Amino acid sequence: MIQPNWKNQMNVALTTMPDESWIDALELRQIDTSLGVVAVHIGGNQDGPAMVFWPSLMMTGTMWRFQYEHYAAGYRIVLIDSPGIGKSEALREHIGMRECSNCLVEILDALKIEKCIFVGNSWGAMLAGVFPAWHPERLVASIVVNGTASLPTMPETVKMTALAFLARMNAVVPSWWIPLAQAAFAGDTAEAEKPEFMNYINVVLAEDPKSIGFAMEGILLARKDQHALLRTIRNVPVLVVAGEEDRQFHVHTVRKMADAIEGSTFVVLPGTAHLASRESPDLVNAAMDKFLAGLAQPNPIAA
Repeated sequence: MIQPNWKNQMNVALTTMPDESWIDALELRQIDTSLGVVAVHIGGNQDGPAMVFWPSLMMTGTMWRFQYEHYAAGYRIVLIDSPGIGKSEALREHIGMRECSNCLVEILDALKIEKCIFVGNSWGAMLAGVFPAWHPERLVASIVVNGTASLPTMPETVKMTALAFLARMNAVVPSWWIPLAQAAFAGDTAEAEKPEFMNYINVVLAEDPKSIGFAMEGILLARKDQHALLRTIRNVPVLVVAGEEDRQFHVHTVRKMADAIEGSTFVVLPGTAHLASRESPDLVNAAMDKFLAGLAQPNPIAA
C-alpha cells in the first residue's frame, strides 16, 4: 500500500475530523492505472450488478456513505478515491476528462466489471457526463450529480487560479481552507440546519494540497465545453441531478448539461447544495431509485 509522506503531516485542525471508519470494513484494492495507484473500496452484494461511484474534488469514497448503506444489499458497490485523493497516489500532473475516462476503464477492467451503473458528483459528475459518449459499452446507466459541461466563467477562473496556487504552496491543508470549502460545498440550508454535514466537510484537511491544486487546474480550470460531445450519447440512460442551492454549478448550468443528452432525466433537489449525495441522501436515493426502476435491467432494491 502506498503511504505518501504527506499523509503523516497532519495538523492540529484534524482533531475536528468526522469519524469515517465505517469504510475500513470494506475491501481495499489499490489498482495500478495510467494516473498512478488508485484506491477503491469494494463492498455490498458481490453477486449483484455493479454500481461504481466517483466523488467530488477533495472528497473520498466516504462521501457516498448513505448511498452505500442504501444499495449494498442489492448491488456490488465500488467507491473510488479519485487520483491524488484519499488513499490514492499523490497527483503531480495536470489531468483532464479523457485521462479520467481511461483511468475508469482501467479500474473496471481490473475488477472484471463489464458494465456498471456509474455515479459521479462534481468531478465525478463531469466524468459521468462524457463517459457514456466515449464508452457506452461499459454502462448500464450513468448518474450525474451536480456537474457541468460548460467552460469556467471568468470569476470562477480568477478564484480557482488563486486557490490552486495557494493549495500547492502548502505541505498540508491549512485550517483556513475549511470555511472556503464550506462556502463552496454547502448552501443556506446546510449552514442553518445540517451541522453533521458541515462537520463532514472537514475531511478536506486530510488531503494533499498539491494534489488538490493539480486537480483544480486540470479538472476545473482547463475543462472544455462538452455539450457537443453530450449530444452524441445514444442508448445509455442518464439521470442528471441538480442541487437547488449549489453555488458551484448553478441549476441552469446543470440543466443545460441535461438538455444536451437525448432522453436524459433531470431532477432538481430542494434545499440542497453541491455535495448533494452526502448532504441530502434521502432525496438523492429517492431520485436514483425512481430512475433505476425505469431501467430494462431489474433493480435489486425494488425487487
